[in-house]
Amino acid sequence: MKTLTTYERRQMIVRILEEQSGIKVTDLAEMLNVSEGTIRNDLALLDDENQIKRVRGGAVARTQRINAAHLFEERTLANADAKERIAQWAATMIEDGDTILLDASTTVLHMVNYLSNRRDLTVITNGMEVARRLAEQRLNTVILLGGIVRKDGNVITGLLGQNMLDSLHVRTAFVSCAGFSLDAGLTETDVAQAELKALMVRSAQRVIALVDHTKFDRVTLSSFAPTSIINHLLTDSEVSSDKVQRACEHGLTVTVCSDHTTTTFTPENTQETRYKIGFANLTEEIPFGRDVRRGLELAAKPYGQIELVIADNQLSGVHALKLADDFINQGIDLMIEFQIDEKVGSQLMHQFSQHNIPVIAVDIPMVGATYFGVDNYKTGFLAGEELGKAIQREWDGKIDTLIVLEHPRAGQLTASRIQGQRDGVESIIGTIDPSSVITLDSGNTSSISEAAVHGTLEGLPRNRRVAVICFNDDAAVGALEAARKVYRTHEVLIVGQGADRRLRDELRHENTRIVGSTAFHPEHYGTALIDIALKILSGEPVPPAVYVEHTFISPANVDLHYPNENGGR
Repeated sequence: MKTLTTYERRQMIVRILEEQSGIKVTDLAEMLNVSEGTIRNDLALLDDENQIKRVRGGAVARTQRINAAHLFEERTLANADAKERIAQWAATMIEDGDTILLDASTTVLHMVNYLSNRRDLTVITNGMEVARRLAEQRLNTVILLGGIVRKDGNVITGLLGQNMLDSLHVRTAFVSCAGFSLDAGLTETDVAQAELKALMVRSAQRVIALVDHTKFDRVTLSSFAPTSIINHLLTDSEVSSDKVQRACEHGLTVTVCSDHTTTTFTPENTQETRYKIGFANLTEEIPFGRDVRRGLELAAKPYGQIELVIADNQLSGVHALKLADDFINQGIDLMIEFQIDEKVGSQLMHQFSQHNIPVIAVDIPMVGATYFGVDNYKTGFLAGEELGKAIQREWDGKIDTLIVLEHPRAGQLTASRIQGQRDGVESIIGTIDPSSVITLDSGNTSSISEAAVHGTLEGLPRNRRVAVICFNDDAAVGALEAARKVYRTHEVLIVGQGADRRLRDELRHENTRIVGSTAFHPEHYGTALIDIALKILSGEPVPPAVYVEHTFISPANVDLHYPNENGGR
């Protein structure tokens, strides 16, 4: 470790005694790489200042240690707002099916609440409380690393988990620390914990560091991750801009998390920012939204002078309106708006136009904005045709019921996606009797769709032939789950819209009842959006609407279009 000043060394001793009840002079001298005489002088002064209590051969904490549960709760509450903001955005980096490492830090513990809608995760952790809370969700596999339980009752330390770590293939490690500096990297006060965390970060393909502002420029006893292996650092908005600047100059990508928005700074944009672009995402709760946001971040990264400010509309028009004020106050040059409520579009445009901020509307059109996204009727028709062909193959072109899962809040243009599907089906099997059509609101989430279809199927006689057309893939997945729960999967044929990750996983299941889904390729939205944005900002003409390319994804071609997903990531 680097040579410490006298002040730093004495503060280190105080912090060590906050973590353990007592320590010997000889152990401190070895840890801090100074003579025993120097340590005795340090202890004498700290005792005089009532910071520690000097005893024969060493020192103990001045105050009586509190119980483990209280100590852990106290650590969890410290800087809780900052930790919550960091944890919320860290969770957006995790997808269904990921294998991840979570350390035992209280910042990482805050992430657990934001993983309740993820499925099929494999989580390796040395945190007993992290493991317990994740296990309660019952959707994922949780592996608790073996070792020694630390005195606070939550952290497992030691190297007994080394063999397990060596045999696992981990995509991402999420870790926090007691201190962080550009020279020392991530550091811990406990040597045994630092040793285990060093193994954890070395076993992962990428390392995400969660570091609130209080830990910057603080060096504690033992380093476990040099700056060079950190792929992404998340911090809170209390950190100073010069610290973010210095971190980027050292090659780090840094995301600053505020109450409602995040801003990512990369080594490429350490020069003066030329453009500040805002992006309000549809939601971070569904894969489609996360794919769009990630694609935008990747597309912006090579442009060193783009600063991307990101927020989550949470599927709420009201929330989108509140966020608009935040974006305007941050002085954005252009707004990319992805929101669900057609009715608030004019209000949003009024807010931005008052400040001469141009807007790109994603998938849901807004009058006055450049539209980018889906050709709704075309994408619907593609899916409807494929559903009609499946009905011809399996049911001789006959159905008893057509369930339509729509979402009226999204407006007329998106309703044409539903009309396209219906026209596509009828182009193959002929006109569908209107009395056999049941229309439901999918709510834009799989849980709402599942509940609606569950109730409908229970009200229908058995052995029906039920075709389902959907507003999006969440509706399709929800419909399939409902059919499974009432043991009627053989009675349904379903098409989706979007071809997101979860639906693609379903297409790989043998004998799936999902015919397929028209792909919008949200992972490619970012490249087109940045291109349109830069043209607008530089004064170049752009068409009023730019459409994405569409491909129908089925069990037969899913691995051809998404080859790297088969077998997991």
